[in-house]
Amino acid sequence: MNLEYSNEQIVITEENSNLRADKAIIFHDSIPSRSSASKLFHLGLVTMNNKPLKPSYITQEGDVIHLQIPLAAPSTLQPYDFKLDIIFEDDDLIVINKPAGLVMHPSPGHHMDTVVNALLNMNIKLSMGFNEQRPGIVHRIDKDTSGLVVVAKNNIAHEFLAQQFKDKTVHRVYYAITHDDFKIEKDTISTHLIRHPKDRKKYSIERIVEGKEPTGKFAITHYEVLDYSKGLSLVKCQLETGRTHQIRVHLAENHHPIIADPIYSSSRWVSKIKSKHVRNYINELNGIGLHAKELGFIHPTSKEKIMFNSNWPDRLQGLIDLLGWTNE
Repeated sequence: MNLEYSNEQIVITEENSNLRADKAIIFHDSIPSRSSASKLFHLGLVTMNNKPLKPSYITQEGDVIHLQIPLAAPSTLQPYDFKLDIIFEDDDLIVINKPAGLVMHPSPGHHMDTVVNALLNMNIKLSMGFNEQRPGIVHRIDKDTSGLVVVAKNNIAHEFLAQQFKDKTVHRVYYAITHDDFKIEKDTISTHLIRHPKDRKKYSIERIVEGKEPTGKFAITHYEVLDYSKGLSLVKCQLETGRTHQIRVHLAENHHPIIADPIYSSSRWVSKIKSKHVRNYINELNGIGLHAKELGFIHPTSKEKIMFNSNWPDRLQGLIDLLGWTNE
C-alpha cells in the first residue's frame, strides 16, 4: 500500500529546547504519542538540514525540524457482531475477559472475528496511531488462551499503559492446567526464547553457547503449583516479561505442557492420564488450559493501582470440578 504524507515542520522554542529530539517533537499536534514519534525516526521521516535526525539529538532553540507525517488511510476494519465480556470501562480504557478462540486484532486468517472488530461494532472509540490496523491494543494474549486484557481508548492512555508493560510493572497472573506432577513446586524459569528452527509456529528455549551472545528474547516466568490430581497440576504463573507463547514454552520444555495445547503438547500426554472422564474432557476441550486470571496496573488518569480478577471460564470450570480443585 502506497502511503501519502503531509510535510510539517517544528521550530524549536524555549519550551522544547534542550530535549531529546524524540521527546521534543511530541509537542506537535500531528504526533499522537511517543511511540508514533519513534516510528517516524525509525522510518527516517524526521530530518534537519536535509539529513535524517537522530532521536538522541539534543534540540536547541531555533532548530527547524522537518517531519513527514503519514496520512491516515481509509480504515478497512469491519465491525464484528460478537458480545464481549466487559469487566470495566471508563473514558480511558476497557478491560475485557477474552474467551478462548478469539484473536486480539486482524491478522491473516482472521480479518473480522477479533476483539478490535467486536469493539468497533459497539462503537467504542479506541486509540489510533499512524495507519493503525490494531487500534487500542496495548498487549495481547494468544487466540486459544482466555482471560483479562486491557485496551486503550485514547492515545494518552495507550502510551501510559504501554510504558508500564515495557517497564515490567504490570501485575499479570495466569492459571495453567498442566500434565504431570512437579518435582519443584515453586520456582522461576529464566530463558531466552527464539523461533523454533523447524516449525515457524513454535517458539523454543535458546540453548546458550559459552562465548556466544544469545539472540532470543529474555523471558522470566515465576510459577507455583497450587494443586495436583489425576495426573494434572494446577499452576499459578506470574509473568515478569510477556513474550509470545512464553508460559506455554516454559512449561512444555520443563516437561509439563499445558493441556489441549495443539502446538506444545500431544496425545501421548493425554494417554498417560488414568481417568477416562478426564481424558475425554481434555480431548473435547475448546482452547487450551491457560487463563489470564489477574491483571493490575496504574490507571492513566487517577494514577491509582487498579486490580482485576476473573473467574474460570465455563470450558475449564467443569474440569476444575472434576479434579476436585477449590482454588479461586
